[in-house]
Amino acid sequence: MHVACTDDYALFHVGGRSKADIDAGGVLPGFTGTIVRDGYAAYQHLDEATHAWCGAHLLRDLAGVHEADPGGQSWAEAMANTLLIAKKTTEQAVAAGRDTLTEQEISEICSYYAGALATGRAENPPDRNGDLPRAGKLVERFTNHRDMILRFVLDLAVPFTNNTAERALRPVKLQQKISATWRVLHSLAAFATVRSYLDTAARHGKDALDVLKQLFTTGPWMPPALSS
Repeated sequence: MHVACTDDYALFHVGGRSKADIDAGGVLPGFTGTIVRDGYAAYQHLDEATHAWCGAHLLRDLAGVHEADPGGQSWAEAMANTLLIAKKTTEQAVAAGRDTLTEQEISEICSYYAGALATGRAENPPDRNGDLPRAGKLVERFTNHRDMILRFVLDLAVPFTNNTAERALRPVKLQQKISATWRVLHSLAAFATVRSYLDTAARHGKDALDVLKQLFTTGPWMPPALSS
């Protein structure tokens, strides 16, 4: 189940994990805004968009590395603290009505980030064959995707996480847990269509029962921007 959403709209569609399946939703191809996403590689083909890495996913990855070896992976705790400091700093700036962080604030966050990476490289050297351990590969991710990871620091309009999409998926996971599976693909596709309708309506303050009743009587409720 794929989901693309904003504060006002949600679209679910069914497909595999390929680039073509992602594009089948008809929303992201040609999108030129900012996508807050996880690390799935197939999103990389959306090269007209600006990409930001979900901070919640990163924190979970860092916690997994640190909890497995607290003494040997201190960099992961330092990097997690850096992300949380950056998150708090951006939230305070937005609350104060500011459009950007100060150069000093950005410089401090970048310095903490660089320091955590330096420690991570020292704690995770490659083996004699040049291969990195799991934690070392995570260090490389933070090195290679620094701009994506810190996008929310440089652009305060970018959220720290993609929790909007994660919350939208919860009813899908709940249905999956209750029913274990969908027996036929077209049933899942129909479920995705219904969820798109109900979730979008909810984002506009509409009651699910009201919009379902309207759907089967006078016609579907439509978001204000699409009413015409």
